[in-house]
Amino acid sequence: MEYEAVIGLETHVQLKTKSKMWCGCANAFGAEPNTNVCPVCLGLPGVLPVPNEEALRLTVLTGYLLNCEIPRFAKFDRKSYFYPDMPKNYQITQYDKPSTANGYVEFEFSGTGVSPVQSGAGIPSENRRDAHSTIARVRITRAHLEEDVGKSFHFDRNSGVDFNRAGVPLMEIVSEPDITSADMAYEYLNALKEILVQGGVSDCDMEKGMVRCDVNVSVRPVGTKELGAKIEIKNMNSFSGVRRALEYEIPRQIEVLKSGGTLVQSTRRWDEVTGITEEMRTKEHAHDYRYFPDPDLMPLAPGEEWLAEVKLRVVELPLARKQRFMRDYQLPASDAETFKSDLPLGNYFEGIAQQAKNPKAVANWVINNLRAKVAEANERRTGVAPVSLQEDHAEKSDTGATPVLHVTLTDLKFKPAALLELVSLVENKTINSSAAQQVFSEMFDTGKSPAAIVQEKGLAQVSDTGAIERFCDEVIAAHPGPANDFKSGKTAALNFLKGQVMKLSKGKANPALVGEILERKLRN
Repeated sequence: MEYEAVIGLETHVQLKTKSKMWCGCANAFGAEPNTNVCPVCLGLPGVLPVPNEEALRLTVLTGYLLNCEIPRFAKFDRKSYFYPDMPKNYQITQYDKPSTANGYVEFEFSGTGVSPVQSGAGIPSENRRDAHSTIARVRITRAHLEEDVGKSFHFDRNSGVDFNRAGVPLMEIVSEPDITSADMAYEYLNALKEILVQGGVSDCDMEKGMVRCDVNVSVRPVGTKELGAKIEIKNMNSFSGVRRALEYEIPRQIEVLKSGGTLVQSTRRWDEVTGITEEMRTKEHAHDYRYFPDPDLMPLAPGEEWLAEVKLRVVELPLARKQRFMRDYQLPASDAETFKSDLPLGNYFEGIAQQAKNPKAVANWVINNLRAKVAEANERRTGVAPVSLQEDHAEKSDTGATPVLHVTLTDLKFKPAALLELVSLVENKTINSSAAQQVFSEMFDTGKSPAAIVQEKGLAQVSDTGAIERFCDEVIAAHPGPANDFKSGKTAALNFLKGQVMKLSKGKANPALVGEILERKLRN
């Protein structure tokens, strides 16, 4: 009997707010333990929580980004349980009346077991990601708002709790069990993270614990509809860890069933060192948490004006952006993927491409040359090249003194129109590709216009047939061996001769003309 996996994910994301969910304490990472705390986030008797309105906005914004419905009534509930890093012994969350519901995430996935939901209309087939890629859709049950808990630290002989994180706005995004493999779970999580980061909802910094994930996985015979016993893997703190845990857990469950065993609903932990999951406890049910409406917090009833203000913050979704770049600018998937992932770089390209006759040529310069030059400048300046051009950020110097800002696209010395001028000079055969590289480097360093650089350095391409013929004659006379090799059928010898002509012309000869003239002379 063959089995299939059924996977749902609960992704916990810290929201990008200045203060915590119920108080004025800073929502900041890296402070000394138990310094960003007050009676409210410590859960002391007699305190009253006050909702963070920006957290409410970001939750609804997430609903819009994830294609969710926004109910006109939502409420906060108390979820009762004891844990050392939960000072109140209950968590304020949303249970049966969340702020968002019934959405979906779409993303590219090249695995099996997924039915396509879009055709990629308007995108040439040769430009699509690959022949086997499709657009997968995972439904979102809800994205609800709650508070984070503190963090426990375990030492040799004792443990400690840091409550700085307690009360930080936390959004839980619950998916339907639409995921069918470890790879699909990994791609879904990356797509979700990209949406939240570009939407300004969260920085999603995994190293700072801003994203954690609970994995719900079961297996069932292929072709059946009934779900198997749900096994939950708790508190995964990396997407690659989620994938590895599923790669272990799915075969484990299948092996239990094939050997005649029974699976029971339970909670397990992932051991990164040994690469296995281990049972922690049998799973609680919802009634074990004794949910009830929080008596200190009013229900939420968002009005039209408030919702309209939130909706103004909705950004273009990354996948839609990639498809639009492929459709409107006829870019290959690899270029569009780059501009999808790096918003400033994509915006810079689009500002130029809208006026370009050949957007692909502009994309080549932006991706292959401009991005590399900016990274190189940053490495010289700070010793660390940025991963992307997302934003300015400072690196401390070795002395820990004055921070050094990364070079970004707003710091460029040349104007975007100069890149169009450079592309035009190449396409009009005023300069060849080798000279264009020199022009770009000078343009980046000085801000001078391409035309001025070409004139100053004498880089204009020689397209005079008579002059090129003289160069070709000299080269053929100086290198009779390769010339005879070409005549005897060794076509690769032509490249050597072309290189000698370019060297003789100091790189100024039109390469296309050089090839034509050499071939004509050698065949006669």
